[in-house]
Amino acid sequence: MMNTSIKEIKKEEKKTTTIYIIDKISYISKLGLSPKAVKYGRDQLKAKNSMVSLNLMDRHVFVVLSGEKMPNDYLEQLRVNGSKVCDTVNLLKINEVQVVGFTSEKVIAFVEGMALANYQFLKYFNDKKERKNSLSVIKVLSESTKPGAISTLKAIIEGVCHARDLVNEPFSFLTATQLASEITKLGKSAKFKVDVLTKKKIESLKMGGLLAVNKGSIDPPTFSILEWKPKKINNKKPIVLVGKGVVYDTGGLSLKPTANSMDLMKSDMGGAAMMIGTMYAIAKAKLPIHVIALIPATDNRPSGNAYAPGDVITMHSGKTVEVLNTDAEGRMLLADALSFAKKYKPELVIDSATLTGAAIRAIGIKASCIMGTANDKVFEQIEKSGFRTHERVVRMPFWDDFGDDIKSDIADIKNLGGPYAGQITAGKFLEHFVDYPWVHIDIAGPAFISARDTYRTKWATGVGVRLLFDFLSENV
Repeated sequence: MMNTSIKEIKKEEKKTTTIYIIDKISYISKLGLSPKAVKYGRDQLKAKNSMVSLNLMDRHVFVVLSGEKMPNDYLEQLRVNGSKVCDTVNLLKINEVQVVGFTSEKVIAFVEGMALANYQFLKYFNDKKERKNSLSVIKVLSESTKPGAISTLKAIIEGVCHARDLVNEPFSFLTATQLASEITKLGKSAKFKVDVLTKKKIESLKMGGLLAVNKGSIDPPTFSILEWKPKKINNKKPIVLVGKGVVYDTGGLSLKPTANSMDLMKSDMGGAAMMIGTMYAIAKAKLPIHVIALIPATDNRPSGNAYAPGDVITMHSGKTVEVLNTDAEGRMLLADALSFAKKYKPELVIDSATLTGAAIRAIGIKASCIMGTANDKVFEQIEKSGFRTHERVVRMPFWDDFGDDIKSDIADIKNLGGPYAGQITAGKFLEHFVDYPWVHIDIAGPAFISARDTYRTKWATGVGVRLLFDFLSENV
């Protein structure tokens, strides 16, 4: 949960732990510090340290350098420094800090890293009070940021934290039905509309992919439709977001063969969490855009009634799919949702999923794979947003002959490609269900990590929320 309150203040508080963000080392002399503290701080920064901590007895002061000698990706370095300061503040059991700087975007990046690093998921600990971080309030001098910047930042961080919470929840709590309930709660909080389709409605829509995956489950599937449409909007046609909501994945009858591979499969709804968190953030920030999100959800389990390799499934679009592996289930859900999205006549559709191990093998956990049918400008804009937020994406080739690998002998297509480029052949499968500009994002690598990476906390990272918020706010 987000356990950090971010507040604007109009003037510095004398005895509050302070973080100064300066552009030049010489500026340290303007912070009202003692000559001894100034000399120590200047020496440390000249030694190519990007930050220095000063214990002034009545309070702590941190000086963070963000100037010409910073790395090219200086905003990311500020987020990382925010994470480091957060760790020190919690170690010192400090409750409140204030951040003062000269450049709005630098202050925002630092506070973003600090607040995201302070995230904790403590729901299931009996001693959660003892485990809770001490830092609870980050105050920002209003002169340091542009008007509205803090409220927007709060919306983004809340969206990321909600996405993290959903992914961190175990399947013992987060069934498909409970996921729909959580979406409804978030909709009420952020004031976006939520319509949950039950199994009966899903059957009437002939969503064969979602229903097939759900056959092995004792719980019904859900299909949630989220919509944000304020009175004033900048886009004539809606942007549609689609997220894979497999709340737990055993692989079905094609049981996952790799040792310990099921241990992390509560995270297989990371794509859904990304889109839910994004909807929450844009609604809270009141972005003037019309956005719809579609979340097909179920678990994938083996049972006497589970769908099986060799089955042929008729999808929502009417296309037939030969099932070669029941562990290639995410694309079955997404395909129905992508087909359903056609009814909105969208300007652009973006889907997200923890879809393939091939994506991790291709580029690791540092970025997501993207591909699709949208024009080059859209991909360039998403790539730029990826660099700005450090939620980087790598565009995969999407040549027509990759589609040869999913040709079937007995149906329109099959749900599994060959041994190579699995992230791309999965995308080629999905391409059969779209007739609009479309981007597919495979977040399998960065969505759920086994060790903390600065402000990307261990396990759920909430990846993609910041990326899409930046893209939508900058380009719609």
